[in-house]
Amino acid sequence: MTRYFLIFQFLALAIVGQAQNVAQNTATENPKKTEIDLSVQKAALTFMGNALRVGLSVGVYKNGKRFTYNFGTTQKGIQQLPTGRSVYEIGSITKTFTGTLLAQAVKDRKVKIDDDIRKYIDGEYPNLEYGGQPIRLFQLINHVSGLPLFLPDDPNLFVNPDFDKLPFVITATQQSYTKQSFFNDLHGVKLNAEPGTNFQYSNAGAQLLKYILERVYGISYERLLEKYITKANRMKSTHSVFSKNNSGFLVKGYNDKGKVMPYNPQMLEAAGGIFSNVLDMLRYLRFHLDESNEIVALSHKVTRGNINEYAVGLNWQERLTPEKDRKIWQSGGTFGFASYCVIYPDLNIGIVLLSNESDPTAQGGLEEMAGKIFAGIKGGDKKPAR
Repeated sequence: MTRYFLIFQFLALAIVGQAQNVAQNTATENPKKTEIDLSVQKAALTFMGNALRVGLSVGVYKNGKRFTYNFGTTQKGIQQLPTGRSVYEIGSITKTFTGTLLAQAVKDRKVKIDDDIRKYIDGEYPNLEYGGQPIRLFQLINHVSGLPLFLPDDPNLFVNPDFDKLPFVITATQQSYTKQSFFNDLHGVKLNAEPGTNFQYSNAGAQLLKYILERVYGISYERLLEKYITKANRMKSTHSVFSKNNSGFLVKGYNDKGKVMPYNPQMLEAAGGIFSNVLDMLRYLRFHLDESNEIVALSHKVTRGNINEYAVGLNWQERLTPEKDRKIWQSGGTFGFASYCVIYPDLNIGIVLLSNESDPTAQGGLEEMAGKIFAGIKGGDKKPAR
């Protein structure tokens, strides 16, 4: 028994030692001089200590100052440190943009937040209600609409899936899927409970909200982003249309086996298809820290749950910290990317983390990393090195 314990202990120490070596050898330009520098460095090296990781960009916003840090590489097999301009997929953080556009539409009196969605859909959809209760607009973005994960809805996709092949299957399906096909398949959706009753994660809900927003404004989702979010906040590298990305700054995304993964197809642009960089995302967080803006305030307004424990706004997740400060966050995961952003409006602090590797532990690792950074910087504001 003692022999096996010693063997296990030796292997464990070897794994820890390997992770430490990986972390210590991780490329970075962090000057490691200030409180923020050191907090980011410690947390980032823990995350990058996992040998699966590839690259990481970190942004911190505190009391009007912005700080950026980069680690690893933009592409396996070469040493090319990411920069603040490196472009990543941000996954489901995209849904907070879509929720913000819904808040804008409410302000512009294009819609009411609790409208029956069928008010904005051509044709008859008696299936989009249950027990006399229709799906409401805000329910499309807080995952209680009852709509499936994807349309077309094929549950067999997720029965004993080959995760090396599944991303390419989903991408091929969505790339050939049309708006008309989406609405045809919407007729076949069957709700199992009153909308608002049960949590059921749905990319299809965000896609449908996109079509509704495009209808009430008469312009594309990408144009809505530009008009109401990116242009006003000088987010020049943030797009939902893949071809608008600067290919020179677009990094490659990898799965947990180091295989290059496909980017999200255009069909999913409102659910998880936005591309951005850490500099633009800091501008986005600064925008969302200003709750005197009625659009921002509405996007943070609780639509489900209790903020003392856990709540959801227009896709923002929210809760009070033990110190009773509001924490508002969202994470994202695509086939080859993981991301996380969080704001503390009462403290004027925001953190964004972008990684070009996706595995079952990546999003949780980024959330843990953000928590460590926050714990290290929430106190006094030391003079930055730059």
